[in-house]
Amino acid sequence: MLDPLALAVALPLLGALLVTMLPGWSRTLGMLTALATTTVALWLTVTVWGGESLHSDLGGWGVPLGIGLRADSLAAALVAMANLVALAISIHATGYFGAAESSRKFWPLWLLLWTALNGLFLAADLFNLYVMLELLGLSAAALGALTGTREAAEANLRYLLVGLLGSMTYLLGVALLYTAYGVLDLELVAEALTPGPVAWSALALMIGGLLLKSALFPLHFWLPPAHANAPAPVSAALSALVVKAAIYLVLRLWLDLFDGIATLPAAMLLGLLGAGAVLWGSWRALRAERLKLLAAYSTVAQIGYLFLFLPLLTAAPDGDTRERLLTALVLLALTHGFAKAGFFLAAGLVQKSTGHDRIRELGGAAQSLPAATFTLGLAGVALIGLPPSGTFFAKWVLVGQAIALGQWWWALVVMAGTLLAAAYVFRVLARAFNREPTPKCFLTDPRTEIPALLLAALSALAVGLAAQPIAVLLGAGV
Repeated sequence: MLDPLALAVALPLLGALLVTMLPGWSRTLGMLTALATTTVALWLTVTVWGGESLHSDLGGWGVPLGIGLRADSLAAALVAMANLVALAISIHATGYFGAAESSRKFWPLWLLLWTALNGLFLAADLFNLYVMLELLGLSAAALGALTGTREAAEANLRYLLVGLLGSMTYLLGVALLYTAYGVLDLELVAEALTPGPVAWSALALMIGGLLLKSALFPLHFWLPPAHANAPAPVSAALSALVVKAAIYLVLRLWLDLFDGIATLPAAMLLGLLGAGAVLWGSWRALRAERLKLLAAYSTVAQIGYLFLFLPLLTAAPDGDTRERLLTALVLLALTHGFAKAGFFLAAGLVQKSTGHDRIRELGGAAQSLPAATFTLGLAGVALIGLPPSGTFFAKWVLVGQAIALGQWWWALVVMAGTLLAAAYVFRVLARAFNREPTPKCFLTDPRTEIPALLLAALSALAVGLAAQPIAVLLGAGV
């Protein structure tokens, strides 16, 4: 019987090998791999949605010797989002890069990144999480430098060094746990872990390394230049998927491995850093001169919202409250993944068409690129948190639970961040909608515009309307 867990990791890895061996067929082989991998990922998600968590021991070697893969409801939701976004990026990339030499460089690295993403979401032990985290960082940094400009090379070299520092710090925490308990499987370590210096030191090292990789304020210094100077398909992947993988690991470790050891003061500290990210990132996005730089600082802000949930999850008095908060957090993560991918792809279309992405000079973009401008507007609905987007429901739960649990100050942060998001989104749209002749066709390049438009529509409409089914999926795994 075919194993969807193994296939989700093996297919993109096999595709990366094939496009390396046959560069002349890179676009065809890349797209076939993208379609096959996404199909397997959706199959996996539907299986878990039916109430069946999946587990696989590769090679028949069980715990603690073998490599284990596991898919619960949280992993399945993020795998579905990541693979749908990756499929849209792949379709967009066929038109964005065309038959240029950069296309042949893009596909092997892109499929390696896809392998790392699926492997990270499905890995069941701490060391394999590190391996996938390292592969993810290396492939992302190489992809970000594909433009070949000096700015891109400098930004992604900084990204590479910061990523290696974060990975090494995480690995030090893993080494502490392995020395103390002799196992690496997440479930076995969680059973053996007891409060004490080893557990606290491992918590600090592992979470600290992941905060660096997730670009949480004030550790975000590497993110804006890396995202703003990468090709549009790569910027979309970095913002929507790569950063989300590090945040997934923080959540997984906080709720599963260190549950009962992570204290409320530590969660409050992360919440404060998240609040700083919301306010500082939103303010810098409002002041940004370039469209892609605005999107990059918006990512810093959106990351902050996810960390506001940690003090509430830690203080939650019962399972029902925790389930509501976790559902809202995942809704926010899924919505941001679709919205930011669509936003960056649309920003790349504007930059490619006009030769720049300076916001002051975007006049008439709505007339010359109506589909791309509409995509920016739809993605903006999700970034602001207007109904019926998933962000609206997530923020509603966040604000309500913050007041109910006596942590009302997070509600003020959410409101301020929402107002700032509205300001920077409408600043872009106000520049784009000037009085100029409107072209006869809505789509100027369907192969690149339709994927971006669909991602934005998923973020603004579909995720919010599917909130109840997503809650059902997550409810069984809380």
